[in-house]
Amino acid sequence: MNLKSLRQSFNRFYTGKRKTILRGTLTGLIGTALFAGWWFSSDSNGIQQSVGIEPPKQELGALPIVQPTLKYGFALDTFQVFENTIHNGAFLSDILLRHNLSYVDIERLASNAKPVFDIRKMQAGKSYTVLTKDSTQRAEYFIYEPNVYEYVVFHLQGDMEVTKVERPITTETKTSAGVIESSLWKTMTDQGMSFELADKMEDALQWSVDFHHLQKGDEFKLVYDQKFVEGKEVGVGKVSAAIYKTGEKEYYAIFYDNGKESGYYNLEGRPMKTSFLKAPVKYSRISSYYNLNRFHPILKYHRPHYGTDYAAPYGTPIMAVGSGTIIAASYTSGNGNFIKIRHDETYETQYLHMQGFAKGIHAGTHVNQGDIIGYVGSTGLATGPHVCFRFWKNGKQVNHLSLNFPPAEPLSEADMPAFSQLRDQYLEMLKNVEPKFVVESEDADTSGVARVGNP
Repeated sequence: MNLKSLRQSFNRFYTGKRKTILRGTLTGLIGTALFAGWWFSSDSNGIQQSVGIEPPKQELGALPIVQPTLKYGFALDTFQVFENTIHNGAFLSDILLRHNLSYVDIERLASNAKPVFDIRKMQAGKSYTVLTKDSTQRAEYFIYEPNVYEYVVFHLQGDMEVTKVERPITTETKTSAGVIESSLWKTMTDQGMSFELADKMEDALQWSVDFHHLQKGDEFKLVYDQKFVEGKEVGVGKVSAAIYKTGEKEYYAIFYDNGKESGYYNLEGRPMKTSFLKAPVKYSRISSYYNLNRFHPILKYHRPHYGTDYAAPYGTPIMAVGSGTIIAASYTSGNGNFIKIRHDETYETQYLHMQGFAKGIHAGTHVNQGDIIGYVGSTGLATGPHVCFRFWKNGKQVNHLSLNFPPAEPLSEADMPAFSQLRDQYLEMLKNVEPKFVVESEDADTSGVARVGNP
């Protein structure tokens, strides 16, 4: 090979190699650029932070707001919370010793509590709460709830102050109505009404309606105040208006207060309160009527029964049906424990077979209508718990269920315009509430489940 051929071969080799190197270099540069772009974008926050660039700030409104759990005036989230109920036979010292208080401190706390709350009145089953920052150290607060309307805070450190806090009560006017299917109490509770409301309805109508002679199909309507604490129903205030319909008769009770006197009135403004209540006990039934030829269940022969027997559980309170003076509070083998009251020159009443007398009741005591004088029992000749109620008129025993007493005097002419306006307002509310009734389900089983509906 001559020199010219060797130079041509070298030039061809060099030219091809340079093209290959250029292509490789370009490919490497492009790959490096793509990798760098991906790496920078995927870790931009970290890069920004590493070079001191602040990330964009979040708006305050975008942050979640955590609401503290507030109770008894404390943010419970800042404490360790221990909740429990007082056990039968437990003392305040038993609870506080477990939370690192000494006997000396407990005695001081009890002394501080005397003007505010008597710790001896703490009841088994009532709720309490202990708040502490560190369960290994002395607790901060002890809170006791005697009822739904108030609570007592015992400060367990510092001056060991004791304070009573009354919860705010709100009141809402509500209406209810129903149709009697069995007893008043069962009808009302089956329809979601409380025992307290049934009791206050009976109070409003007790002088005009004999609640021991209710009939299936009787109707009632009510306007009343419902009490709330922290959004929960806690009790019933006064019944402002009531109507009870039995057969063709309608009985109304309208509550009116003129600032000097208050009570229930009928539609004409006459006081509902009469000289005597219809019965001496609530929540009862008549087990035996006035009967001049009754077969005695113990003596086993016929003899007059001059009273009306009201059967009720042992211990049910017995009320004086009218105001008067007790002329006898004693015991005989037939009557058992009994009380006799003289109301005026014409009328006397007697209450037999009592379990016992109420505190302070003895001969010579003056009682007012509705006062509790004793409790249902079965002393004397009695087969079960009841009160035999007897009524004298001019010295002779009579059937009180057949007596009619003259109506009381109506409100004054000055009161009638205000009363009439209030009465009409309540009547409109009563008109707009529909009674409910209990209907046995067609496929009901023996459990007696019922549903509530509108007629």
